[in-house]
Amino acid sequence: MAETHPFYDSRTHGFVRVAAATPVVYIADPAANAREHLDLIRKAGEAGVELLVFPELSLSAYAIDDLHLQSALLDAVEVQLPTLAKAAGEAGLAAVVGAPIRHGDRLLNCALLLAGGEIIGAVPKIYLPNYREYYEKRWFSSGDDIGAETLRIAGTDTWIGTRLLFQADDRPGFVVGLEICEDFWSPLPPSTRQALAGARILCNLSASNIVIGKAEERAMLCASQSVRGMAAYVFAASGWGESTTDLAWDGQATIHELGAKLATGERFSLENHLTTADVDVDRIGLERMRTGTFADCARRELDDEGFIRLDFRVGAMSPASPLIRPLDRFPFVPDDPARLDQDCFEAFNIQVQGLMRRIKATDSERIVVGVSGGLDSTQALLVACAAFDKLGLPRTNILGFTMPGFATSEGTKSNAWALMTALGVTGAEIDIRPAAEQMLKDIGHAFADGQPLHDITFENVQAGLRTDYLFRLANQNHAFVLGTGDLSELALGWATYGVGDHMSHYNVNGGVAKTLIRHLIRWVAGREDMAPAADTLHAILATEISPELVPSVDGKLQSTEATVGPYALNDFFLFHITRFGLTPSKVAYLAHQAWGDASRGAWPPSVPEAERVAYDLSTIKAWLRKFLVRFFQTSQFKRSALPNGPKVVTGGSLSPRGDWRAPSDGAANVWLEELDANIPDA
Repeated sequence: MAETHPFYDSRTHGFVRVAAATPVVYIADPAANAREHLDLIRKAGEAGVELLVFPELSLSAYAIDDLHLQSALLDAVEVQLPTLAKAAGEAGLAAVVGAPIRHGDRLLNCALLLAGGEIIGAVPKIYLPNYREYYEKRWFSSGDDIGAETLRIAGTDTWIGTRLLFQADDRPGFVVGLEICEDFWSPLPPSTRQALAGARILCNLSASNIVIGKAEERAMLCASQSVRGMAAYVFAASGWGESTTDLAWDGQATIHELGAKLATGERFSLENHLTTADVDVDRIGLERMRTGTFADCARRELDDEGFIRLDFRVGAMSPASPLIRPLDRFPFVPDDPARLDQDCFEAFNIQVQGLMRRIKATDSERIVVGVSGGLDSTQALLVACAAFDKLGLPRTNILGFTMPGFATSEGTKSNAWALMTALGVTGAEIDIRPAAEQMLKDIGHAFADGQPLHDITFENVQAGLRTDYLFRLANQNHAFVLGTGDLSELALGWATYGVGDHMSHYNVNGGVAKTLIRHLIRWVAGREDMAPAADTLHAILATEISPELVPSVDGKLQSTEATVGPYALNDFFLFHITRFGLTPSKVAYLAHQAWGDASRGAWPPSVPEAERVAYDLSTIKAWLRKFLVRFFQTSQFKRSALPNGPKVVTGGSLSPRGDWRAPSDGAANVWLEELDANIPDA
């Protein structure tokens, strides 16, 4: 019953299910090709596909040479179009097919969009290859002079031209642009201006033959066009069945979005098949909106003639089904091992070079860092060691201080000492309890009278003293204080203003989310030069995240995640809200898709089995609510006053000088109301 709610339908959240079709090709046999189309249209409809893209000249076949100029063949192609249009309407999708179309006394290589039982429009190919193995100008004319006009196709007056876009009824952002094969090998592909005019899904009907290395080139072009056009790009090439008189065909099919590969099909298959993915047209629109260069380019490059948008209709809301697209549970930590290794390499070196530059700029030879035995101070210390090594400075000039308080556990303190010893830095210990007791007494706190009052004052006296000691130690040693607070803590406001994790002279962790820090430590621990510290690093990773400011109760440590929520979810919320500006309900939908079933989807390779958990929608909604309040309402004043530190991930800086600028006295009402209005109760 609950899953009939619009929340569970991907279309509610701006997704469009697209597919690249790879039919078996029948040479110069439109009826047989149409049967392949009908079969794939039916399969696509059953799979909830809304936009289906076939290869170039899919109804006639591509490699038929002078047969393109036979009237009987051209007539047979047109006969099939109404049948396919009807089938597309019955399947509730738009089908883009390739066909040779007569226009007066010339022949055009066209892409036709069929939907709702109608031929909505035809877009002719502009750039006709006439080199190496291609001789298209022998048969076809370029359609570059046809902007937008009507032509009678299969007995119906139909729009044709290079200035056509296709807009789905009542589906904001579902706007389609069409180009054909060679068009996107040109220096200025037609899809570039289609994107500038508003198309968010660009489709390429291709009959590109295959030679060694060409598949990689086509994938590169698709990825780059989706980046440059800030769009999705659907590519469908001819496969098995095309004539191999002089060429061969692999049926390559890819779907990209903003540079990321969403899906790739099987090449050299002998059977028809679909390559399917859910494209986020809402996200594409948000990305264009936040990138002013896109709109500036549109104003500069589009002329007064403009584009015509033709409306088409697809099916109604579909039953709930898992989202068909790669979706990282940890947006800051990719699940692909090679990409994770590359990200860790880059993140670590960004931190290291940022610190190196600050050391050189301040002419410092020493730094002071508080070492708690927790994740953040560990990462900061690892970065410091690498920076000092590269600068040729002795690690003994890194002054690490562990400062046990009222709740410091023996485990974290021993880890701090073991780490400092293994890394060869200068370690020292300052017990802050006497000074804290004195301060609590001076301000008349009940704890000084023996009462077990562990309030925020009790906690922050300890946090403040640690910072006081570090800054004065820096003065004493001609050093500066290295910060340890991370991006996730800044998002949640999980730092005491002006002290503790909030304040330092330079903070290398400010652009790194907690989930990424965990993986960075694992990554560093796996290096050969870190063998002496590896066991300690793994022990730190296995320790529960805690500020250790309140004494344990019944042996149970103060838990950060019990208060602010799991960092895995908080980092997921943070990424999608700050990077893309998504609504809370869409963030919850994505989180439910990513975290609702622990057995579905890939995990980063180093995540322990015990951490491979699932969260139901009610849990996600509850923690998202807390995140929204903390992020939008109660914590911005802390982010408005941050020390310097390097940006590490795209959209991943909360510095007031970087990606995120917001009023310190804002309210979360808008986001909370959207959350409550659009997410069903469990």
